[in-house]
Amino acid sequence: MTRLIVAFAAAAFYAAGVFAEDMPIFDAHMHYSHDARETLPTSQAIALLRKAGVRRALVSSSDDEGTQRLLNAAPDLIIPELRPYRIRGDVGTWVREPDIIRYLEERLAKYQYVAIGEFHLYGADADLPVPRRMVELAKRYGLMLHAHSDADAVERLFKQDPGARILWAHAGFTDPERVCEMLRKHKNLWADLAFRTDHAPDGKLAPEWRAALLEFPDRFMVGSDTYIAERWYFVPEHAATARRWLSELPRDVAERIGWKNGEEVFGKAFAKRRID
Repeated sequence: MTRLIVAFAAAAFYAAGVFAEDMPIFDAHMHYSHDARETLPTSQAIALLRKAGVRRALVSSSDDEGTQRLLNAAPDLIIPELRPYRIRGDVGTWVREPDIIRYLEERLAKYQYVAIGEFHLYGADADLPVPRRMVELAKRYGLMLHAHSDADAVERLFKQDPGARILWAHAGFTDPERVCEMLRKHKNLWADLAFRTDHAPDGKLAPEWRAALLEFPDRFMVGSDTYIAERWYFVPEHAATARRWLSELPRDVAERIGWKNGEEVFGKAFAKRRID
């Protein structure tokens, strides 16, 4: 009996390992901004994604030209979102620059997207005229909001548009208890785990995060956050690390967080937009 149990455990461990190695990844947080374009050719960026086993990637860039280049090179792989930044310097000033709205309107009239973001927005700044107008544009075009924000700003965005759909970048850089509180309160809120390590320190899933992921298996996504060019070269490593900690979850949960949630929320939306 003991030998049978050991053999069964070994087989299960092997199966989990094979599953982890083969599981596709939906990367829900990527950028290919002007600095990356200067040092990393588009063909090489696409090659890194394919090497990593990334099934689809949600990409925004400063400016949008980077996203469009990737999309043109690999329409099967890239899902575009529109960032309200023309250059990296807009990160800290965009909420008070009316020209940002004109930029968004021009791009939305020209190209198809599934979201606006990722944008940086905190607290009461969410109620300024420029962010408010951005929320109106997202509503008009049926786009998700990808918010690098504190919980206060997220709450304000939902007050402006109770029907909004928001992907909370980096899960707000807050603790899993607070993330779960927000997910329980807002059915149209999702969270990406980009640029976080606390959920899986040393590659092992933390108990408190495991509980959060099991409670909301349909509301989390993974992401590499290639906010600087150098991070592109670690995309395969990031995907491998994600597969390791995802393999500690039940297979159906791991698949949802690893790629199915992203495909359900963004992949289907973009496919429909391209048909329409």
